[in-house]
Amino acid sequence: HTHTHTDLAMAHRDRSAVLNFAAGPAALPTKVLEQAQSELLNWHGFGASVMELSHRSAQFEGILEQAKADLTALLNIPDTHSILFLQGGGSTMFATVPLNLLPPDGHADYVVSGAWSEKAAQEAEKYGRVNIVNTVEKGIYHGQHLEQLQFSAGASYVYYCDNETVHGVEFPVTALPALPPGTVLVCDMSSNFLSRRVDVSKFGLIFAGAQKNVGCSGVTIVIVRKDLLGKAQRCCPTMLDLAVHHKNNSLYNTPPTFAIYLAGLVFRNLAENGGVAAQEEESRRKSELVYQAIAKSSGFYVSPVQPAYRSRMNVPFRIGGGDQKLEAQFLQQAEDKNMLQLKGHRSVGGIRASLYNAVTLANVKTLVQFMDDFRAQHSH
Repeated sequence: HTHTHTDLAMAHRDRSAVLNFAAGPAALPTKVLEQAQSELLNWHGFGASVMELSHRSAQFEGILEQAKADLTALLNIPDTHSILFLQGGGSTMFATVPLNLLPPDGHADYVVSGAWSEKAAQEAEKYGRVNIVNTVEKGIYHGQHLEQLQFSAGASYVYYCDNETVHGVEFPVTALPALPPGTVLVCDMSSNFLSRRVDVSKFGLIFAGAQKNVGCSGVTIVIVRKDLLGKAQRCCPTMLDLAVHHKNNSLYNTPPTFAIYLAGLVFRNLAENGGVAAQEEESRRKSELVYQAIAKSSGFYVSPVQPAYRSRMNVPFRIGGGDQKLEAQFLQQAEDKNMLQLKGHRSVGGIRASLYNAVTLANVKTLVQFMDDFRAQHSH
């Protein structure tokens, strides 16, 4: 069913009544949006919108430096690393990583735990030799004990995706492996960035698209060890050369200024609300509520992911053994109760509740109550 403009216009809801479980672009803190709204026409009395500021202006430079400082404080980012605000999303980073870190005659180890790490490995194969270090059955993804995987000697880097949004697989934070000498750790943290504490010093490169936990779509945050820069392959486009962006403080060309500004507001809001440690505890509590509702449902709801690797951010589940009619009813009734965007990814179907930072514990309690009610209504 395709919505017409008329259909969409009729679906009038008040923001305060809506629970948004979107997988990204996703919910943002209302307080952040209200601040952006209040400053939209006239930023800090300057007489112009952030969207109208030159990226070379002192005003925008202040926004950029404040965002970097706040992110540095939130994650305790050491001086050895550079923070970059880039464009192109995580998908562009699939090429950027090998083009910057993989010599043409070198090789890299990839852990494939879901759709996004699989795409990253396929993209990297264009630029060098890729070694998949775990066994992957077609379409079936499992979490991995990273500590138990065998990495190859001489690999330029080991790549993994910390949280797979489609398949709901997340690595335990303790799972960082011991790497062979000279091998660096690269991680796609797009969908769990700032949801738990991370020892940045252990990583050569971390990247994250902003549109899950950090802001609106359009900016990709990269945290890269400075000593790894300047070794890009000859064929690397200038716009993908991280050394160029580091040297130019993310201002080599016009950056996504509004998206950087909005991410900065999110950083500040997170810092004012207990920082990453508080968010980590909140994320644990939220996801536990949903997994408990699944566990006690006597098989009515089923999570396809091994318990040790269940994501705190994206909870996919099936109803009645994959009963599509029941799942459609669930989605419709949820929408009638203003619980939006719960449909699973088109490649796997089912239901997916995304519990990013701006989704509150109260929101999740409402969802779980609905899950319990729906099960009582339909289980026989």
